[in-house]
Amino acid sequence: MKHSALIVALTVAVAFVGCGKKKVETQPQPTSAAPATPPPAPAPAPKDVQQVNEYDRIKQMPIDEIDRLGLFGEIHFDFDRYDIREGDRQVLAKNAENLKKFDFIKVTIEGHCDERGSVEYNLALGERRAKAAFDYLVSLGVGADRLKSISYGKEVPLCQEHSEECWARNRRAHTTVTGKTTGR
Repeated sequence: MKHSALIVALTVAVAFVGCGKKKVETQPQPTSAAPATPPPAPAPAPKDVQQVNEYDRIKQMPIDEIDRLGLFGEIHFDFDRYDIREGDRQVLAKNAENLKKFDFIKVTIEGHCDERGSVEYNLALGERRAKAAFDYLVSLGVGADRLKSISYGKEVPLCQEHSEECWARNRRAHTTVTGKTTGR
């Protein structure tokens, strides 16, 4: 009996001594093998902010640099014609979109012809080609005050060869950035 009393006394003593101690929990330490998680990527700027930044950046550029950006495509014409082909309507629609987006840009639409025909005939045909592109851009909502047309006839060819492929490249309306508006 003394033995069991002694066991009870020791159990009570151990329990009493253990009550005053705080249990210390240890956190596992990261090992060097575990990769650190990278910080989250910054959120992209809203589209409006990106557009404004592009707008301001291009607005600060000189006219010749804006022209070299290639914002405006050129269209081509069939022999002895000045009507706009269906595929070229899409090119002019993209040109109109860019003119609306960058509302400070002024352009000149140049009418060109191939080498066949007289100088006078080709100047008149080039003017009709430039005017057709001009009118189409206006019909898409571009202000006529930002557009100018000019004919170079056959005087400024892209290609000098005497072939149908070369002549087809020369029959065109080319849009060139030639100024900026003073508004906005």
